[in-house]
Amino acid sequence: MKRIGIIGVGLLGGAVASRLLKRKFAVKGYDTRPKQVKALQPQGLIMARTIAEAAAEADAVFTILPSLESVETTILGAGGLIETAPPRAILIQMSTISPELARRLAKAVTAKRLGFLDAPMSGTSAMVKRGDCAIFVAGDRKHAAACQPVFDAIAKKTFYVGDAGMASLAKLATNLLVGLNTAALAEALVLGAKGGLAPAVLVQILKESAGASKMVEVRGPLMASHRFDAQMKVDLFLKDFKLMLEEGRRLEVPLPLTSVTQQLATATAVAGRGEEDLAAIVTTFELLAGLEMERPSKRAGTKVQSSRFKVQRKTRSRPP
Repeated sequence: MKRIGIIGVGLLGGAVASRLLKRKFAVKGYDTRPKQVKALQPQGLIMARTIAEAAAEADAVFTILPSLESVETTILGAGGLIETAPPRAILIQMSTISPELARRLAKAVTAKRLGFLDAPMSGTSAMVKRGDCAIFVAGDRKHAAACQPVFDAIAKKTFYVGDAGMASLAKLATNLLVGLNTAALAEALVLGAKGGLAPAVLVQILKESAGASKMVEVRGPLMASHRFDAQMKVDLFLKDFKLMLEEGRRLEVPLPLTSVTQQLATATAVAGRGEEDLAAIVTTFELLAGLEMERPSKRAGTKVQSSRFKVQRKTRSRPP
């Protein structure tokens, strides 16, 4: 299995393509934004003009797309993979989608005698690019075994979890913890900052304490420096929160912490940070705590030091 097609060459799709190209796979990529594909051509990515062209002669075709609608249309729609993929190809959906959609895709694809795997990834785009991620795989075991060399080229660990839909459920549960952990980290850093403790110092403390976590490592420095270059956009995570809450209702599982975090992420997006990384949720906590970021200006011949906070002085009306 050496010829791979990738539909969706965004942050995650581009990271997957880079991993496969380094392992000498032949990779064709298609994206509605050609510039995303062109950026990877120097690494050897072959540009496809259509979904059908990306799938042509491929042993496996990945869909790594931002929405349920785009995944469904790409696989089941007119001119989609169900019509254009080679008979031997295995279609591998790697997006975060609902378990129900994953099951429906599996049923439709296998009815056409094509292979299908539900195989979302866990990890930010930066983590995927360095291979520090995991893949959850669900579907036919024979297809999973055939694709194992491809998964090994992308991730440090692959987990087979059963029938189609189970991998998407595992991804929702994982992202639930990622989202809550990110919000908890933001809350902790703002508590420290309001008391005068530098966020960068507290991040180092947390890394070596009982509060250590992957999100402290990945998003702690982003929050401390107020640099929110997207690894997982707030807007995309809002889609994930919606899926978590819907699945919770379907399974009759209350998710109160997820609901609160969804509202905080919504406030962050409404404030104009939807295209930034989820780490930007810290700015909502800062606003609620009355903190305002001070960014010192850079003078000639001097180096800008760490950003500081100042406390906003609020006038509170006295009760009658």
